[in-house]
Amino acid sequence: MQHQHRPYLPIANYGIIGNLRTVALVSMSGSIDFMSFPRFDSPTVFTALLDANRGGYFSIEPQMAELQTKQLYLPGTAVLITRFFSEDGIAEITDYMPLTPHDEQPPAAIVRKIKAIRGKITFKMHCVPRFNYAAAEHTSTLHDNEIVFTPVNNGHVELRLMADVNLELKGNDGYAEFTLDELQMAHVVLEAADTNLQETRKTAHVKDYVAGSYHKTVNGWRKWLSKCNYKGRYAELIFRSAITLKLMTSIEFGSVVAAPTFGIPETLGGNRNWDYRFTWIRDAAFTMYAFLALGFYDEATQFMEWISSLCRDTDLNLLYEIDGKKDGEEKELDHLEGYKKSKPVRIGNAAANQLQTDIYGELIDTIYIYNKLHKPITYEFWTLIEKQISCVIRDWKLPDHGIWEIRGEKREFLHSRLMCWVAIDRAIKIADDRSFPYPQAEWQQVRDEIYKDIYHNFWNDEVQAWVQHKESKHVDASVLLMPLTHYIAPLEPRWLATMTAIEKQLKLDVLIYRYRNNVEKIDGLEGEEGTFNMCSFWYIEALAKSGRIEEAVENFEKMIGYANHLGLFSEELSSKGELLGNFPQAFTHLSLISAALELNKQLERL
Repeated sequence: MQHQHRPYLPIANYGIIGNLRTVALVSMSGSIDFMSFPRFDSPTVFTALLDANRGGYFSIEPQMAELQTKQLYLPGTAVLITRFFSEDGIAEITDYMPLTPHDEQPPAAIVRKIKAIRGKITFKMHCVPRFNYAAAEHTSTLHDNEIVFTPVNNGHVELRLMADVNLELKGNDGYAEFTLDELQMAHVVLEAADTNLQETRKTAHVKDYVAGSYHKTVNGWRKWLSKCNYKGRYAELIFRSAITLKLMTSIEFGSVVAAPTFGIPETLGGNRNWDYRFTWIRDAAFTMYAFLALGFYDEATQFMEWISSLCRDTDLNLLYEIDGKKDGEEKELDHLEGYKKSKPVRIGNAAANQLQTDIYGELIDTIYIYNKLHKPITYEFWTLIEKQISCVIRDWKLPDHGIWEIRGEKREFLHSRLMCWVAIDRAIKIADDRSFPYPQAEWQQVRDEIYKDIYHNFWNDEVQAWVQHKESKHVDASVLLMPLTHYIAPLEPRWLATMTAIEKQLKLDVLIYRYRNNVEKIDGLEGEEGTFNMCSFWYIEALAKSGRIEEAVENFEKMIGYANHLGLFSEELSSKGELLGNFPQAFTHLSLISAALELNKQLERL
C-alpha cells in the first residue's frame, strides 16, 4: 500500500473545495491530499495529509523548473484556481466539486480543468486512492479511457476516473502524462461510480460535462451568496467565511460539521489529534447564529428541522453524526503515522459521552434569534424547548466537562453555568414574546438563582476576575462570552477587571489562549497547545463592546493577517504562527463573522 512519498506541507498551504456533502483539500502544488467520500464522515479515499507514504492523493503537476505557485478563489464561489509560474511558462488548474440537488446520485467528487496559459507545458497526473482510511486494498480496471477503482471487501463507494487525455494504469493507480500547447485545456473528472450512469456518461464528452457543471456551480454559489443582506465593512472577509461555513453544511440533512477533517494535531508531535467530522450542538448553533445574522435563512430553517427531530428525546447528546445518529465511538488508526508523525490518528470522538450542560444555551439562544429575525417557531416546537429547559433545571448545578471537553475530572465551569442561564433567559423571552404557556415562577426563579451563583461564586477577589471554575485562580477565554450573551454590561467594573485579567493571563498581542494548561493541568492531557483563534475574535468583539474601538479594529486587522493565503483559518496557531488543528474550523470563521459585524456596528455609530 506504499506509494510515492509526498512531503508534508504546511496546513496553510491548502484550499478547500466541496459539494455540501464532503470536501477535499487542495494544496498549492496541485495535489488533493485529503477527502472523505461520499460524506463528511465517510472513510477517506485520499489522506496523504495524515500519512505521506500510504495515505493516497490525487495530483496534477506541471513539469516546470523552479516554479512558484499561487491560489485564489473565483470571487463569490468555492471554485479554486491554482497557478504555476516559471521561466518555462504559466499553468493553471481549476478545481471544484459540482453543486447538485441533494437527491441526485452519484455526485461528482472532483472536476479538474488544466490549462497552459503561456508556453508548451507537460503535466503528470497521479490518481492514487487509498480506501477506508488507507486500510483497504483495491482493484482497478481501465476500459474506454475510464478507470474504475473498487475497494476489496470494503463496502464503500467505488470511484471512476475520466479524462479527455489518455489514461494509464500504474499498478492499481491512475496515471496520465500529457502536453498542452499554449491556451490548450484538458479535463479530468473523478466521481462515484454508478453502473446505471456508465453508459450515459460515456456518450457525453467529458469536456461538455465539465463546461455544463462549471457554469452551474459558479452560478449556484453566486446565487446563494446573493441572499446575504450584509452591506458593511469587511464584506469580502465575511463572504469567504460564510462560504466556508456553507461548505461544512450538509445539503441532505441541514447539520454542520465542526470541521471537515480529523487528526490534524493541535501541537506537532503531540497527542491532541481529534476527529471533528461531527455535528456538535454548540458549534452548529453558533454557525446558525452567523447565518441568521447575514440573512441566510434557508440554512437556519433546515437546521431547525434537523434539531427538532433530535429534541424529541428528553436529553440532547453533545454531538451527532451528520444524519443524526449517536455513534461516536473513538478509535485510533495505528497504521497511519499522522501529520508530520503526530500520533495517534483518531476517528470518532469520545466526547460524545461527556456531560456538557452549556449546549442548551447556545441552541436556545439561536432559536430565540431565529424566532426574532426570521419567522415564529411553532407551538409544537416550543413544547420541545420546554423539554430541554427541564434538563437545564435538573442539571445546572452538576459539574461537567465544559466547552473545551476536558478529559480530566468534571468541574463546575463558569461557561457551562453561564449558558444554563442563557438557555432559561432566552426561553422566557420566546415565551413572553409569543405568549406561550410555561411555568413562569419556576423558570424565573431558577434563572435568577443561576445569575447570582455566577456573579458571586465564580468571582475571585484575589484575581479580580470571574474565573474558569469554582475555586480556580485562573481565567478562561470562554468568559469573554459574558458580555456577548448580555449577561453583563460591557462597561461594568467587574467586567473591565476581568478583561484586565484575561490580558494578563491569556493574551499575547491579539493571540489568546483558551486557558493555560501548564498552570493547572486541568484538561487531563499531556503537552501544550497553541493559541485559539476563536478566542481571539471573541476578545476583539468584547473590546468593541467595551468601547475600545481603535484597539478592536487594529487587533482585527492583525488577526486577519494570521489567515492563510485564501482567508482560511484552522483551529489554533503554533508558537511561530503556523496553522494548527483541524482545517478549516467552523468555530473560527463564525467568530470572525460575529466580530466583524460588531466592529461594523460600532464604527457606524461613530
